[in-house]
Amino acid sequence: MYRRYETRNEIVYLLLSIIHRHYLVLAAIEGDTMSPDFIPCEPGVSHLTAAYKEPGEYLSLDGNSLTANDLVNLGRGLYKIKLTGEAERKVVQSRELLDTIVKENKVVYGITTGFGKFARTVITVNKLKELQENLVRSHSAGVGNPLSPERTRMLLALRINVLAKGYSGISLETLHAMIQAFNASCLSFVPEKGTVGASGDLAPLAHLALGLMGEGKMWSPKSGWADAKYVLEAHGLKPISLKPKEGIALINGTQMITSLGAEAVERAQAIARQADIIAALTLEVLKGTTKAFDSDIHSLRPHPGQIEVAQRFRSLLDSDHHPSEIAESHRFCDRVQDAYTMRCCPQVHGITIDTINFVHNIINTEINSATDNPMVFAERGETISGGNFHGEYPAKALDFLAIAVHELASISERRIERLCNPSLSELPAFLVNEGGLNSGFMIAHCTAASLVSENKVLCHPSSVDSLSTSAATEDHVSMGGWAARKALRVIEHVEQILAIELLAACQGIEFLRPLRTTTPLEKVYELVRSVVKPWIKDRFMSPDIEAVHRLLIDQKVWNVAKPYIDKYQTEYIPESRPGSPTAFSLESPASPRKRVRHE
Repeated sequence: MYRRYETRNEIVYLLLSIIHRHYLVLAAIEGDTMSPDFIPCEPGVSHLTAAYKEPGEYLSLDGNSLTANDLVNLGRGLYKIKLTGEAERKVVQSRELLDTIVKENKVVYGITTGFGKFARTVITVNKLKELQENLVRSHSAGVGNPLSPERTRMLLALRINVLAKGYSGISLETLHAMIQAFNASCLSFVPEKGTVGASGDLAPLAHLALGLMGEGKMWSPKSGWADAKYVLEAHGLKPISLKPKEGIALINGTQMITSLGAEAVERAQAIARQADIIAALTLEVLKGTTKAFDSDIHSLRPHPGQIEVAQRFRSLLDSDHHPSEIAESHRFCDRVQDAYTMRCCPQVHGITIDTINFVHNIINTEINSATDNPMVFAERGETISGGNFHGEYPAKALDFLAIAVHELASISERRIERLCNPSLSELPAFLVNEGGLNSGFMIAHCTAASLVSENKVLCHPSSVDSLSTSAATEDHVSMGGWAARKALRVIEHVEQILAIELLAACQGIEFLRPLRTTTPLEKVYELVRSVVKPWIKDRFMSPDIEAVHRLLIDQKVWNVAKPYIDKYQTEYIPESRPGSPTAFSLESPASPRKRVRHE
């Protein structure tokens, strides 16, 4: 029997399912910054499509306390959102001032005038709604692939958070409509290209607003891509109807730069701390010394990141606390010191960590900043035109981030070379038996080298460029949109290169068996082997790299090692300083623990 569809919504859902089949090509498009899910289970399949479950928990937004981590979790669909009571009060207060301005026929930029070059053109009251709608439509001029659903959720959530501060003049009715669309994951088609980062991210935010107006395309987990008005209707929602000033309130701000920047800095932080673990494992395989991580060395150059990395290496490699048979096997070798790629990890990884922390602070500040124009100060009864929409802060910060995080890849690629080169590693060439018949990690290293080379170009700062726009009204811009997008691409390359190093280090361990490394590093080895088998002879390697890349994205390498790192740091375990014939000391080398030190 055929099913009879009784309600309008059921009919709309049926139509959308048919339309969805015709828009699968659009849904499968991948942006050049990739999906926030990074390695989708099928090409182009969003995490929200493949595994979306409507969240039951709410995150309260007040415009002041959202973090980068919160924003990424909102993008992943872990929370719905709602406003705090104080935020609603401020929004209402701000809107009342705007309504007064319109009622009294005052001339105020963006409310009763045109925009940019047309700032002196006064618009009549009966045209104010059309003014705002025209603004959104004309500014929806972006090009390129759409942002993924996760990133569009982040963009929408961040715009809601900024409007919740109560300085934009948005009406509570419109803001609630935006929240309802977010909670239903009704997400506009937002092309990733087109912003110059001042006046804010005009084109992307205009596309975001256009879908909310019921125009253009929209996506939801239930419908896929379809006309925005049908997607909204299928979820029982109505298109927003713009009031005076609401168009400019929706599209003027740095939210695309900042939302992508939030993802970038969160991923950067995750890969940076896992890079220490991977490098420590490589050092073990290459039979390096831990002496370069002595706390006294790093106290003489007390950069916070350098000290943190050195301590992390000690917590993973301490031969008294975590006995390493590999370390003991070469304790009395004649090697004096290690190559820079091992010895200088605290100095190189450390500045990356300090840069990430710097960028984190800027992004978290930007997340909770009012960045549109003009600003509405209800308590002063005044609107003021300013320049908070200029994206230079996040643009510069994300250029710094790309440069700093790339260095993790640069030094990792050199360690991969040392692992694969038998004259440097004392291991079989390219980490495989029967070399010649098997090529082993030969081309995996080439892949790492190619990604490092790509990063060198991508690390060129976009924010050093500026092109005058809007008839020289907007005569200096940040180019922050490209800074954010390329930072994400650089970070993804770093993740992939470190995945290759981790695979190579674990393969190196195979040639040192039956010797065992330290307990935390053995746990990392076991984690990798749970998804990738040892390399006995040549096989299809890309799936292995992707599987380990997934471990890094999910922070499983960090989660395995973290308890040992935390225990070492919180229990004040004495620092061991093992002796060797090549380490000069006035003290007797009889005891491997020369002195007890609490840090």
